[in-house]
Amino acid sequence: MTDETALEMEMVPLVACTISRDVQEFELLIEDMENALGEQWGDLGFDEALPFFEQEDSEPLEFIAIAMDAEDEEELHKLSDIIGAAKERGIKVILIAEDVSPAALHHLLRKGADEFVPYPLPESELQFAIDRLRATEPEPVVEAAVPAPVEAPAVAPQVKLHKGASREGAILAIHGLAGGVGATTFATNLAWELATVTKTDAPKVCLLDLDLQFGSVATYLDLPRRDSVYELLSDIESMDQDSFSQALMTFEDTMEVLTAPADMLPLDLLPPEDIQKLLDTARAHFDYVIVDMPKTLVQWSETVLHAAHVYFAMIELDMRSAQNALRMKRALQSEDLPFDKLRFILNHAPKFTDLSGKSRVKRMAESLGIAIEVQFPDGGKPVLQACDHGLPLATAAAKNPLRKEINKLAASLIELGRDDAEAA
Repeated sequence: MTDETALEMEMVPLVACTISRDVQEFELLIEDMENALGEQWGDLGFDEALPFFEQEDSEPLEFIAIAMDAEDEEELHKLSDIIGAAKERGIKVILIAEDVSPAALHHLLRKGADEFVPYPLPESELQFAIDRLRATEPEPVVEAAVPAPVEAPAVAPQVKLHKGASREGAILAIHGLAGGVGATTFATNLAWELATVTKTDAPKVCLLDLDLQFGSVATYLDLPRRDSVYELLSDIESMDQDSFSQALMTFEDTMEVLTAPADMLPLDLLPPEDIQKLLDTARAHFDYVIVDMPKTLVQWSETVLHAAHVYFAMIELDMRSAQNALRMKRALQSEDLPFDKLRFILNHAPKFTDLSGKSRVKRMAESLGIAIEVQFPDGGKPVLQACDHGLPLATAAAKNPLRKEINKLAASLIELGRDDAEAA
C-alpha cells in the first residue's frame, strides 16, 4: 500500500513550472508556489524549457512563471522564444521581474505574457494572478441554430457615479516646482491612501491628471489611456455626468482616475471655465479630488489655485527648487493671488541624524520666506520600482518610510475634514 501511495504521488501531474536562471534567487516565489500548488509544480532553467515543452509531461501545464532580474535582460531573445512556445501550446505565462527595465518588460508583455507580478512578491499577489488566469479560461463555443442579435460590448465598464445631493468634495492640488521632485508619485499615493485610510465608510476619491502632455498617472497605476479622455476634454462645455463617468478609469475597485490623454495636447486647449466645470463636476461626486498639475503655469492654473482647498508645492533641497519656489512666490504675489494656499512639501528630506542637512532646510525656508510644513524621507529604490510596476507604495512596499509619511498625511487630512464637518 505504501508503494502504491508513493507511486501515485510521483504521478501527480505538474500544472505549473517556474523558469529562471536560478530559482533559489527567488525564495519568495518558491514559498508562494508551494502555498498555491503544493507539489504540482516544477522548476526549469532557461535552456531546459523548450525541450520540456516537447515532452508529454508538459501537456497538463496550465501556466509557467518566468522569474527574471536585471542580469537576465541579455537573454530577452531566449525568454521571447519560451513565451512564444508556451502560447502555441495554450500555456499561460506569468512574468515575475525584479529590477528589470520598463523597455524589457514591455517587450516581453508584447510577446504574449499574460500577467506581470513584481518581485519581491506583494502578499497574495501570485495567488491573485493565478486566479485571474484560471478565470479567463475560454468557454466552449456552442453554435446556435439562429444567432440572436448581440449588442456590441462597451469599450470599458462605465463608472457609476453617485446621484443626488452634491458631495462638495475637497480639492487637493499638487504641483511639482521642478522636474523629478516626486509630485506625481505623491499624487497617486495620496489618492490611494485617502481611498483606503479606513476599512469602513471610506471616502470616495478621484484623481485628475491635468498634465496634458507628460502626465504619468496612467503609468504609475498601470491604467490604459483611453480615447474618451480626449473626447471629454475637447468638449467639456457639453459634458454631463455620463460623459464624465465614461472617461474615468477605476483602479482596484477603490478610486477613480482621469488619466492624461493618449496624445500630447497643448496646455492651453482648455480655457479656465472648462477647468472650473471639470472641477465642479468632480467635487459633486467625490469626497476628495486630487489634481496632478503640470509644472508649467498656464491660464487655468489660477482657476485651480482658487478652487483648491490646499495647494501642495513639491520641492527638493537644491538650488533649482529654491529658485523656482521664489519665482512662484513672486508671480502669485504680483497678481494678488492666494499664495497662502500653498503648502510646501520637501521631498528627499535629510535624515533625522543629518544635522547639517536640517540646517540647510532651515536656511532655505528662511531665505525664501516660506514655511516647509511637511518633509518626506527618501524612499529609495522601492519607490521607483513601484512606479515602474504600476502599483501604489502601500501595495508594493507597505513599510517604506515614504509610504508611512504619506499615510500619516492622508489620515490627518481625513481628520481635518471631519473636524470641519462637525464645526459646520
